[in-house]
Amino acid sequence: MEKKILVVDDDPELRQLLHEYFGGWGYSVLLASDGAQMWEQLGRQTVDLVILDLMLPGEDGLTLCRTLRTKSSLPILMLTASGDEVNRIIGLEMGADDYIHKPFIPRELLARVKNILRRSGESGSQTAPARELHFASWVLDLNAHHLVDTTGVVVSLSSGEFRLLKVLADNPNRVLSRDQLLEVFSNREAAPFDRTIDVMISRLRRRLNDDGEEPLIKTVRNEGYMLVASVERRT
Repeated sequence: MEKKILVVDDDPELRQLLHEYFGGWGYSVLLASDGAQMWEQLGRQTVDLVILDLMLPGEDGLTLCRTLRTKSSLPILMLTASGDEVNRIIGLEMGADDYIHKPFIPRELLARVKNILRRSGESGSQTAPARELHFASWVLDLNAHHLVDTTGVVVSLSSGEFRLLKVLADNPNRVLSRDQLLEVFSNREAAPFDRTIDVMISRLRRRLNDDGEEPLIKTVRNEGYMLVASVERRT
């Protein structure tokens, strides 16, 4: 099935470039120059992924990312200015699934998009997969990509949060390094001082209300993170 990508950027040349490039790879590409056009496009049709620039007229990309994440788990890939480290981290905290610096090589952006779409849909491609992972007082729904607590309250997850929690739950009581988690999360090697995984773990802990003396997601100093729980897979 043809995947639809919405590109939100105020640079008309870049929009046209991405329209032609992704169109050549079989994607359906929608375009928007600002937040108003983005919401208009999203209101008219279903989209599989949003490529969202940080610097936009009117509402900026960070605000749009935060608002979109409260409404949907739609994958978001943010375009950031080279060296804009603070905004990149804030973007991840607000729910972006990945980022790429401008200027970028279109082939790299394509690889990131393919990876996000593959990860967001992989649970439906398994043979007789488990539908739920039960751990502590939580249920991770592998079809709906959300959490459910003991009272039945649903906690929404971004696609990045879902993938990260799933790999932790697939490897309970095992330390996974930041590099291992980053590879699963975005299929790339970590750059020096890359805080992507730390930010994502912080977001997951907030979703899990994981702020007690015995955390569910444990930090193992100089090694990585582990999910401290027994996990039961149910079909």
